[in-house]
Amino acid sequence: MRRWNWRAIRAVMRKDLQQVRQNRMVWLPMILVPAILDIVLPCVMAILPSLAPQDFASGSADLAEFFKVLPPSLQRTLGSLSPVQQWVYVSLNFMFAPMFLIVPLMVSSILAADSLVGERERKTLEGLLYTPMTDGEIFIAKVLVSFVPACFIELASFAGYGLVANAAGYRVMGRVFFPAATWWPLVLWLGPAVSMMGLGVTVLISSKAKTFMQAQQTAGVLVLPMVFLMIGQMTGLFFLGVGAILAAGFVAWLVGAWLVWIGARTFSRGELIVRV
Repeated sequence: MRRWNWRAIRAVMRKDLQQVRQNRMVWLPMILVPAILDIVLPCVMAILPSLAPQDFASGSADLAEFFKVLPPSLQRTLGSLSPVQQWVYVSLNFMFAPMFLIVPLMVSSILAADSLVGERERKTLEGLLYTPMTDGEIFIAKVLVSFVPACFIELASFAGYGLVANAAGYRVMGRVFFPAATWWPLVLWLGPAVSMMGLGVTVLISSKAKTFMQAQQTAGVLVLPMVFLMIGQMTGLFFLGVGAILAAGFVAWLVGAWLVWIGARTFSRGELIVRV
């Protein structure tokens, strides 16, 4: 059995990343979206009670309803806090946690959409397909060039969110309060799983799409489950505890691995050459 040529795989990954840096349509969303989620959002949530005290007071009943779905241990923690402290602690630690999953999903989807469709648009696909690399080596390079940066950006975003959240909320909380325990499985388990699932779908789409924008717009549907999780968490419909996050991550890993397996089985340079 022939071993993979990791030197060639790394060379393809470096080439793709260099092309990403030269394409503003690819790298700009990967900067703007994390900046909004990691800087703007926590700042707004932390100062919202002081900006609209009357609206905050009128919405305290809704916040109390949300508290009812929280675990008893967390309710005891909140019981020792003031209403403003409860808002800062819950909003930055729990309410918008599902929205954070948009970062690895978006990054992997953008890079995967650019992996093949971008090659075709730049007229560089034909040269790649005629290299001595096998179909599997080309495919794994395209998967890794999407998955690895997505995980790296997710970890960087988590660190940035933590710094901004604690800095913005320190005046109210008087201490470092982020992250809650649920963030660790969210970032280290569910986030990479969502990234794998997103790139699996997008790679399959990008092998058929004619343009990068077409592939990216089609893959944009993947954000809808994250929006549903965010709405459910904010409205108190359910609570993403550690157990729920671990279970969701297990399902996402299975689906992602299955999609990548399908992509590897169906990937054919012969078909792609015909499309060039």
